[in-house]
Amino acid sequence: MLKTLESLGLKSLDAEVYVYLAQNISQKARDIAEALGIYKRQLYRSLKNLQQKGMVSASQERPARFFAVSFDKILDQFINANREEAKHIEQNREQILLIWQSKILRAFKE
Repeated sequence: MLKTLESLGLKSLDAEVYVYLAQNISQKARDIAEALGIYKRQLYRSLKNLQQKGMVSASQERPARFFAVSFDKILDQFINANREEAKHIEQNREQILLIWQSKILRAFKE
């Protein structure tokens, strides 16, 4: 599972934190850091990354409890993001090729 998440672009620690939360419902940061054997500063950085990607949410209570968004929703997010990226590349294909060709020609002339 960790390798799958890493292949989707997650850092190793982010993947580890996500999998831990997916297996352990909602947890306080202190408990996550202790279970994974990492510093809280590292954990908060990872949680922030995961929250920005929409993979982890936090409760409003203090201390906050963190929980993983379901993996099927995560996969849908990655699929949609890659579709959008592919669509953008496809729409700009000719321009990208022109830029590529001009750089290759310049390299040969130098």
